[in-house]
Amino acid sequence: MLNEAQLEAYLHRLAYQGSRNADLATLTALHQAHLQKIAFENLDISLGNKLDLSTDALLDKLLWQGRGGFCYELNQAFALLLETLGFGVSRLSARVHNGKDYGPDFDHMLLLVHVDGQDYLADVGFGDCFRTPLQLGGEGVHELGLHYYLAADGDAHYVLMQARDGGVGHAQYRFSLQAYAIAAFFKMCTYQQTSPASHFTQKSICSIATAKGRISISNNKCIITDEHGRHVHTINGEDEYMALLLKYFGMKLAGDVDVGKLLVRQA
Repeated sequence: MLNEAQLEAYLHRLAYQGSRNADLATLTALHQAHLQKIAFENLDISLGNKLDLSTDALLDKLLWQGRGGFCYELNQAFALLLETLGFGVSRLSARVHNGKDYGPDFDHMLLLVHVDGQDYLADVGFGDCFRTPLQLGGEGVHELGLHYYLAADGDAHYVLMQARDGGVGHAQYRFSLQAYAIAAFFKMCTYQQTSPASHFTQKSICSIATAKGRISISNNKCIITDEHGRHVHTINGEDEYMALLLKYFGMKLAGDVDVGKLLVRQA
């Protein structure tokens, strides 16, 4: 749970001034604001900085430093916000699909939010994902030409599917409804930031949703997706990288950061 000062700082970070009732309208508004105000990013991993999932460390990074994070950081912080506002929240483990198979348990963390007598999936830590919470057992949501929906996968498991409207669905991740404490994710959080096999150690990424698409910086590429398509720009050096980080994400790294580590693919 957050104290009053932390709650106010979090809502200010989201530029959120709406209702604080624990209902679906509030959940949806907060979910969408989170995706458009706090970036999905792994810059600390590329820079060799250890991630800390304690409440104080998370809030310092997201609220006071103006940074983002990856799934364990973002969804844990969002869970604390929702719980403070009176929502019932469960932390779920998911296995991410890599195009061929699913990863290990605790590969990803998402949230199940209990509101208005129904269960909804919330996920502000998967990069390009659904913006509107998904009702468990519902028909899914259509957003920006994409259809997100849940498919039952036997043995009390579900698969998040993504499809171009009218197209074939592709698995994003597989999960059950078993709830876990945040400590259950610590081991995989360490693996994701240290193992050469983790895709988080192989490239740097900073990405945020916009009203009509997404803006991402991946290594030395700036990628803007909007209603006109996908536009890729090669970043010309460290100064431009820092300028783009500030322009698109409002993010300013410490002056002694080795930006070169963010521009090149890591070994």
